Amino acid sequence: MTMNINPVLKLNAKDDVVIARQNVPEGTWLAQEGITVLSEIPAGHKIAVRDIAAGEAVKRYGQIIGFATQPVKAGEHIHMHNLGMGDFERDYAWGVDSHPVTVTDHPDTFNGIRRADGRAATRNYIGILSSVNCSATVVRAIEDHFRLHGLADYPNVDGVVSLPQSFGCAIGAKSESMEVMRRTMAGYATHANFAGVIIIGLGCESSQIKDMMNAHGLADGPMMHSYTIQDVGGTRQAIQKGIALVNTMLPLANQVVREPIPASEIILALECGGSDSYSGISANPALGYAVDKLVQQGGTAILSETSEIYGAEHLLTRRAVSREVGEKLIARIHWWEEYCRRTGSEMNNNPSAGNKVGGLTTILEKSLGGIAKAGTTNLTAVYEYAEPVTAKGFVFMDTPGYDPIAVTGQIAGGANLLCFTTGRGSAFGSKPTPSMKLATNNALWQRQQEDMDINCGTIVEGEESIAEVGERIYTMILEMASGKKTKSEEFGYGSQEFVPWTIGSIM
Repeated sequence: MTMNINPVLKLNAKDDVVIARQNVPEGTWLAQEGITVLSEIPAGHKIAVRDIAAGEAVKRYGQIIGFATQPVKAGEHIHMHNLGMGDFERDYAWGVDSHPVTVTDHPDTFNGIRRADGRAATRNYIGILSSVNCSATVVRAIEDHFRLHGLADYPNVDGVVSLPQSFGCAIGAKSESMEVMRRTMAGYATHANFAGVIIIGLGCESSQIKDMMNAHGLADGPMMHSYTIQDVGGTRQAIQKGIALVNTMLPLANQVVREPIPASEIILALECGGSDSYSGISANPALGYAVDKLVQQGGTAILSETSEIYGAEHLLTRRAVSREVGEKLIARIHWWEEYCRRTGSEMNNNPSAGNKVGGLTTILEKSLGGIAKAGTTNLTAVYEYAEPVTAKGFVFMDTPGYDPIAVTGQIAGGANLLCFTTGRGSAFGSKPTPSMKLATNNALWQRQQEDMDINCGTIVEGEESIAEVGERIYTMILEMASGKKTKSEEFGYGSQEFVPWTIGSIM
């Protein structure tokens, strides 16, 4: 039962706003703040706790989230109509908040799969990748065959997964887009959660399979095959060849046995989608708590979405283990600023319609809540999109804010698990990396429980602490790594969510 508690939350003593836990009627007296609410405030939205002059900075989380675009009275709703972006100085303070992290002497374990090269896997799939959209139908047909006939004879194989490609052509052979495409394809082709992979192309596309394989030192073998529709004589032959190859790979893939593996070998991708104002209050900080526990185990967590740390990047540079790491992060921020100038867009375009309905107003506000997923430990490394992640601890990967593209990059980098927070109800899943969904509020949990794995709304209602929910998340991370299926896996999400980042022009 929900407790009879203050209808608003103040997150930091320096804040100029409080956040509505629930719909707050006009005329409500907020005793702790000593103000009367001047209009009905939707759940998750902001209420001014003092008079604010036009042009004055407004703070939430003790940080600037924007500037008043008109005078605001205490008790007034603060949102799109009276809060906007503005420039302000960031103090990067390189590394001042970094501190030694002691890895525990009592390692936790999960029941995982040890690959021949020593890497740890959490799932055991066979992957069918398309190098270009033109072969997407073929790879889907191969997956459909095995979904129809089943894998009853191979109980240790989690499935045959197709990843249809959306692009793969009409990009320059020496362009940045091609480099990113090849890096992404290579990351998936060698992912630990794939026991084996088949890569299928059309044959005449600009993203040639042999060029990608040569660039990344890959070659065909018993558990990696590649061919094109044109080379084998057409669509039917390409489908039949793929089915035959999978049938030769299944007995080998089925030989795996799960065994105890230290939690230090978990590489956890962090993602949020369909965020709301509660994201930075409940699910994100609770996930951050679990991330801190994983890092103390010697594991790795990847924060991404560069456009969604904008305005909060100075809080990450303070945690950088070196000035070099901090400057690499800021270099990516500058790349995005230039990218926006080139394309006639702006960083504040990022909050979606759903974000705004959920109470988020500016990218600054969204970013400050978003980085809570990353916990409190040191920033040890910064990676470009789809680069192999080799550092331990909390790291950052440069990606767009669009969920499927961001997750695709993290999986290509080696993430073998994913935690995904959502306030609006994002129905997302990924393959070959399982995705755990964290609901930020009770209303979402009650409405869309079939898609959510953990409810963090109990934090907002005062029923559980961040630490208590964080412990539940950490426990489920180990269970998920050991083979427990998530809600998105049960629904079969993952094939259509493979979306490599195409940076440049499509010609």
